[in-house]
Amino acid sequence: MDHTERQPRKQGWRFALMALVLAIAISGLVRSLWLDVYFIPSESMEPLLGTGDRILVSRTDYTSDPVRRGDIVVFDGRGSFAPLNSGKGPLADAASAVSQWLGVTGSDTTYVKRVIGMPGDHVVCCDANGQLTVNGQALEEPYLYPGDVPSAQKFDVIVPPGRLWLMGDHRSRSADSRGLLGAPGGGMVPLERVIGRPVQILWPLDRFAQTPRPAQAAPTSKNGQ
Repeated sequence: MDHTERQPRKQGWRFALMALVLAIAISGLVRSLWLDVYFIPSESMEPLLGTGDRILVSRTDYTSDPVRRGDIVVFDGRGSFAPLNSGKGPLADAASAVSQWLGVTGSDTTYVKRVIGMPGDHVVCCDANGQLTVNGQALEEPYLYPGDVPSAQKFDVIVPPGRLWLMGDHRSRSADSRGLLGAPGGGMVPLERVIGRPVQILWPLDRFAQTPRPAQAAPTSKNGQ
């Protein structure tokens, strides 16, 4: 009698476990191909994205309409913004990957920045009015953090083919392409490292809002970018 009572219970646990595994597999497929969730760990993209925000990222937006100047991109910074190997070991990397997948912590290798320079662009800081210029044209930047200047650091770069010059909106708090000029790649991020575009702030609820794609942030370049 005890055996017959317990058997359905065991089958129920098996069904629940299979359902959980299937749900995780489907979620993993969706997040690897279409949509993903990322945690914002810093102030570098304020005021648009704040510390602690969880953002929904579309992996397909830039497939049909390629990256352009002014876009916000989530990208894999390994080999440009971050070392290719974390040096922490496989167990620590696995634990970190799980917490990032759950949206609990940020990633040491995934970043969110704004595209300032496209391949072939000549980006300079700054002109006589203190503005960045792209291909000789002053860049209007209404998204900058209030009180920030476009850049306190001078630079004059030509973006190589297949790469992007990226900067945060909170310039005084952003580690971006400017700080990597002497590093391999010169702070320029390969286009193929772009993961996707932030489309929605999911959390906290009082900041729940779409993040619409901005208009191109500079006049068309000589290369037609």
